[in-house]
Amino acid sequence: MTTRDDIRASKALQGADFPATKDQVLDYAQSHGADSKSLEALHALPDRQYANIDDVAEAVPQEPEGENQPGGSAR
Repeated sequence: MTTRDDIRASKALQGADFPATKDQVLDYAQSHGADSKSLEALHALPDRQYANIDDVAEAVPQEPEGENQPGGSAR
């Protein structure tokens, strides 16, 4: 995951009904054409119910971008 996956997840879920479970979130994103990186981020979510898009975005695991780069970006 990267520090931008929360943004990808939020965009993939625009218009989704909440509350929703992880499976419902994934089904919605897949049926509405979410890209592979967005789906990967959503698959990494903990298996629970989410109150809204912000709740999903906060639950997306975050790791720095780039390989072995402190600060989260390739230098």
